[in-house]
Amino acid sequence: MTFGPATRRSRLRALQLGGLSLASLSLGGFAVLGTPGASPLQATPVRGGVPHFTLLLAGRDIVYCAYRTPCRDQEQRTGLIQPPNTDTLMLVKVDAGQVSVLNIPRDTNVGEFDPQASVAAQKVNSRYWSGGPQALTRAVETITGERVDAYMIVRTDYVARVIDALGGLDVTVPEGGIEWVDQAAGVDLRLPAGQHHLQGEQAVLFLRVRKGFGDDYGRIDHQKQALTQLAARLRSPQGLAALPTILGGIGNGVETNVDPGLLTTLLPHLPDLRLSFATLPTGTIAGTFNLAADREALARVWGQGTGAGASRTAPDVGVRVVDASGAGLGAGLTRALRALGYTRVTVETAPPSREASQVLTGQSVEAANELALTLGLPRLQGERFPVSAGEVGILLGADARVSLAALAALSRGADRPLLSRVPTTENP
Repeated sequence: MTFGPATRRSRLRALQLGGLSLASLSLGGFAVLGTPGASPLQATPVRGGVPHFTLLLAGRDIVYCAYRTPCRDQEQRTGLIQPPNTDTLMLVKVDAGQVSVLNIPRDTNVGEFDPQASVAAQKVNSRYWSGGPQALTRAVETITGERVDAYMIVRTDYVARVIDALGGLDVTVPEGGIEWVDQAAGVDLRLPAGQHHLQGEQAVLFLRVRKGFGDDYGRIDHQKQALTQLAARLRSPQGLAALPTILGGIGNGVETNVDPGLLTTLLPHLPDLRLSFATLPTGTIAGTFNLAADREALARVWGQGTGAGASRTAPDVGVRVVDASGAGLGAGLTRALRALGYTRVTVETAPPSREASQVLTGQSVEAANELALTLGLPRLQGERFPVSAGEVGILLGADARVSLAALAALSRGADRPLLSRVPTTENP
């Protein structure tokens, strides 16, 4: 017997697998209250009772007026050692309960490459400095073909305060460690390989560093992982208690034109929002470091969540489970997935990790969306671990002990009363 997506989701809920719900999109969710004096976004469209909008979220550096000396006025635009780039760019789309985040590499060319123009000036990360948030917004619209309803530019000091309020960030440093020292910018980050718990300022440096992660795509990937972790933290008592403090500090470090009433409209729907990430596919531009956006590939990797009314046959996709829960939950997840029609499931055990549980995909975006929605986990498109063609990955972190607690019973074999609710031709 096979099941369509809606049936598989209801069957898995019958197994009492309480998935990780998205309380907010971390930094983006906190900042939608706007700043005093900001030009408010006009009426936000609503679909099915849920606000529908697209938000550009950009991270910019602190500006320095002298050696290791931040400018007193962080909005100053003259007399700087170097202009502040927007090296982190995310396009956030909220639509019918789905939050889709598209990361845009900093070196992406805006429009067709012009060999007669400045190479650096054509990169998207230069547009904020040359033309302000409006120019950056227009550049992102040109690159993606998406309309941008509002923008939010955040400084690194604000991001550090948010991370501190949520209790820091758990990270895994790759082999060889990280050493990033830039005395002119006040940067001194030295971390050996392994797991670390970082507070705000160090965590921000970790999210900005590229060395040890290959390139800008590697940096984007661990930024995605951090956002999934921070979003999950909002479900904890500490996260909920920190929310008023985080919202209260928005006026310092955020430049936005978002309607201050948007969060009020969105709040009732936050527990049901689903989170997915993708990275803008690009190609190289000969003779430069600039990247050309691949619109055709973008349509494939930035897929939306499967609708509740969708219907398909049993999933023809391999599922690779990496169990880093520290509680042996991979066996229980395998039993549950096989009962729901996933016949090609493999499990490998990894050292316990505090990284957030997540679904990962390469090109099998639709199948990954289905699994992410079924399990209530965020979906990432990236390089956390290799995912082959026709395969979807699931990383179970330590948080799965709570968010997917029923897997423990399945793993121990005490699953027959639960699985008896799921019609299946298999003998588990």
